[in-house]
Amino acid sequence: MPAILPPHVATEAALVRALGVRQLTAAILNATIGAGIFVLPALVAQGVGDAAPLAFLLCAAIIGLIAVALAMAGSRVALTGGIYAYVEVAFGAYAALLAGVLQWLTGLAAVSGVATALLDQIGTLAPIVAGGATRLAVLGGIVAVLALLNARGVRVGTRLVETVTVAKLAPLVVFVAAGVLLLDRPALVWPGLPDREALGRSVLLLIFAYTGVEMAVAPSGEIKDPARTVPRAVFLGLTLATSLYVAIQLVAQAASGPLLAQQTEAPLAEAAGRFLGRAGVVLMLLGAVASMFGYLCGDMLSTPRSLYAFARDGLLPRIFARIHPVRRTPGTAIWTHATLVVALASTNTFQALAIVSNVGTLLLYLLCCAAALELRRRDVRMAAEPFTFPGIWLAPAAGAALVLWILSTATAREFAVTGGVLAAATLAYVLGKRVQVLERA
Repeated sequence: MPAILPPHVATEAALVRALGVRQLTAAILNATIGAGIFVLPALVAQGVGDAAPLAFLLCAAIIGLIAVALAMAGSRVALTGGIYAYVEVAFGAYAALLAGVLQWLTGLAAVSGVATALLDQIGTLAPIVAGGATRLAVLGGIVAVLALLNARGVRVGTRLVETVTVAKLAPLVVFVAAGVLLLDRPALVWPGLPDREALGRSVLLLIFAYTGVEMAVAPSGEIKDPARTVPRAVFLGLTLATSLYVAIQLVAQAASGPLLAQQTEAPLAEAAGRFLGRAGVVLMLLGAVASMFGYLCGDMLSTPRSLYAFARDGLLPRIFARIHPVRRTPGTAIWTHATLVVALASTNTFQALAIVSNVGTLLLYLLCCAAALELRRRDVRMAAEPFTFPGIWLAPAAGAALVLWILSTATAREFAVTGGVLAAATLAYVLGKRVQVLERA
């Protein structure tokens, strides 16, 4: 059956295809290696002890299945919007609306939570920023600068992402390299397979460390040769992130031993202090700040494109789809997103925002797996030969099953906010269709 493509495919020609494998891999690393890795080693150690590296590897395998679905869909649909665009081509406007709302909501909630955590870290280093008007002013200033840089052009935004990626990864690389050279490696002892339930809880926790790939591929309309670039960047980014995570966990365990599970506030800073002294503590605290700031940089490049995609498709006022005639970026969408980040980050806690982001992300992954299978069944092709290999359909099928298992552990309260937003989006969709019918009559 020939693929029926959305009518707005031609409008993507106004965007600049400037993102290659290197730039997209940097965006993926920024989206995945965030604030979580600076605290997760202690939390995972609480659950499975010295078997924590196994939890990282198992979680990476699960996300790898989702990555295959992303690569399958991304190599077939070369439109801005990421999973939103994939679902639209696969299932139509209503399913795309739900995916788009989830994609935008999870990105907005996650980056707002990270912005809150960033201010907490800055407040630790500079107490004057800990609260009040100064905290709000610093938040507004950081977000405004990032929005301005990305509104000036997609190349400016990607250069910033690449630069900050190096800045935030450097302390983690130093932590691993110094730990390998200075620590007593025989201190690492394999404890045997952990309890299955404890391992499952740890994997669920570590999902947070791997989410973000879906937002990094949102600017698909600005990716060069997406059929080649998307799968290569996705798998390269996932492999690099997992390798670094496991190395960090091993060094932290060797440095802190049983105490690691108790150091939940700044486990890497505590561990670094044991073999690098005070300089190591400061280095890791600065690394946490750089990591969170890098996440904000990557988000400002990707999440606003969801608003642009909504407006492009008539789900938001056309002003959000306006592309600057010279800079050729969706400036209105970028500045609107920045304003919402400031509003949410200044009025909510990291935990509350993370819960909304987590449930929404898992639902989004479920839609992505379904879309990848449907796009393959219909043989949709917008670019070169799509990414494929024998039995590729098993990856999104298994990924969907695992996502359903993870969602089964969520509470009704965790579903409430996400469900409410989706219900409101459905009502808006129905009313919009009704208005269109009346206008035609």
